[in-house]
Amino acid sequence: MPTGRTLVMGILNVTPDSFSDGGHHDTESAAVEHGLRLARAGADIVDVGGESTRPHSTRVAPQEEQRRILTVIRELSRRGVVVSVDTFNAETAEAALAAGAHLVNDVSGTNVSPEMVELAGRSGAPYVLMHSRGTPETMTTLTHYDDTVADVLRELAGVRDRLLAAGVHPERLIVDPGLGFAKAGGQDWELLRALPRLREMGHKVLVAASRKRFLGALLAEGGEPRPATGRDGATAAISALAAFGGAWAVRVHDVAATVDAVTTAHAWLGVEPPALHPRDPGS
Repeated sequence: MPTGRTLVMGILNVTPDSFSDGGHHDTESAAVEHGLRLARAGADIVDVGGESTRPHSTRVAPQEEQRRILTVIRELSRRGVVVSVDTFNAETAEAALAAGAHLVNDVSGTNVSPEMVELAGRSGAPYVLMHSRGTPETMTTLTHYDDTVADVLRELAGVRDRLLAAGVHPERLIVDPGLGFAKAGGQDWELLRALPRLREMGHKVLVAASRKRFLGALLAEGGEPRPATGRDGATAAISALAAFGGAWAVRVHDVAATVDAVTTAHAWLGVEPPALHPRDPGS
């Protein structure tokens, strides 16, 4: 992976019910083609998920999750795309790594599948530790913090220490503050402003704000949140600010706009080159 600049992780939901693009890419052929489009647009990583993680989403069996994503991961990896797997389940993560995924993005912070700790240590694959509480069914009831930033940092550090004890190399651990997951009101903004403190943990930081509810609330008109697909401008702004603040990567739906935003931040910072040429995945 390139170093010295903020990477762009493109979102590929192979699901019927994700909050923004559910059902758009829920066949193998459509998912593979969209993953290739994301890579051609400049995504450094394509994050493939087979289960919606939005609040109150319906859980699916690991076998169904794997049916949705493994062929997609295998084909994208064969064509030279760097793939991450977005999953709660250690069983799915292990199968995805065997199919060619390069890193694991666990959006439950090991809450759903504690076996993730052992898998992360054993596999040696880069591992995204996202802060969360509970499950999609319960996380909206778990948004009380005495001090949002301090509590999130402490809870991340607790799981981080377990991962390191299991053999995860510190340089392969990425932390994510979990915007929108067991967060409410202004808590997401508090965590974004705390990017320097997150980086002080000593690990890479992933910022995943794309189209989330707190942006809909920010852009509300007449008391109605702006729809998810109208939040890409605000997402690009956050991506530029995250790149300016030294985030390792940003996870987004609209890759092309984000590449422009991140490139602009890199140019401001004097990063050379501010962008790499978009990938041209082979056939």
